[in-house]
Amino acid sequence: MACVAALTWGVLIEPGRLVVRHEELELPHWPRPLSGLRVALLSDLHVGAPFWGVEQLSTLVERTNAEQPDLILLGGDYLVGSEPGATPVPAEAIAEKLSALHAPLGVLAVLGNHDWDDGQVRRAFEQRGIRVLEDERVRLERARQEFWVVGLADQITRRSEPRKAVSGVPPNAPFLLLVHEPDVFESFGRLRIRPSLTLAGHTHGGQVMLPLVGRPVVPSEFGRRYAYGHVVEEGRHLFVTSGVGTSILPVRFLVPPEIAILTLR
Repeated sequence: MACVAALTWGVLIEPGRLVVRHEELELPHWPRPLSGLRVALLSDLHVGAPFWGVEQLSTLVERTNAEQPDLILLGGDYLVGSEPGATPVPAEAIAEKLSALHAPLGVLAVLGNHDWDDGQVRRAFEQRGIRVLEDERVRLERARQEFWVVGLADQITRRSEPRKAVSGVPPNAPFLLLVHEPDVFESFGRLRIRPSLTLAGHTHGGQVMLPLVGRPVVPSEFGRRYAYGHVVEEGRHLFVTSGVGTSILPVRFLVPPEIAILTLR
């Protein structure tokens, strides 16, 4: 009976749930005027996957806006893959729904490994007012304190250039680094790149978390090291969200779809 219940939960219930996860992150050298900045991180929507069609995006947008974040960051993989039961959705339809996201400092995005086609996703997003960063940066300001958001190109389908991306950020300026795959975080120490915080998706938190076993499958060359949550290595900070949709198989177990609301201190 326990196995049947777990299977029912993982296949029929949890993939369609949506939770709001609140995290307060203490960051070294984060400026006092920016303390309390609220960032919403959404990733891996995979619109068209079972349980996550265009109609569910309205709920995602409404619940994100209700949190009143200062800034909304989108971590890539908006398009669905070839998993069982998936129905591809045009980028334009996804962008139209996401254009209702609202935050005082705006909505910024990077692309994921599912989003590299002929530039259609970027065009659709930017036509709807969502800026896409590919080895680019943007300056923002809150309470007369400037900070930067840097977005890297996807690591799987093309190599990003982190040094190029951060080259325009003033020395010692606070900045957030938005990436799709968290694996690139490992190289930042060697490259002497020290963002205030790196934000990522891609792993889905493994989609499945088994008691006593952990996350059996994580799409990362580092295994579970960057699978999910807040990671600190040598004073460098990374946050990985479990994302919203599913990939490969439409299954989640003890890793629900989430909206991550991060308060930076």
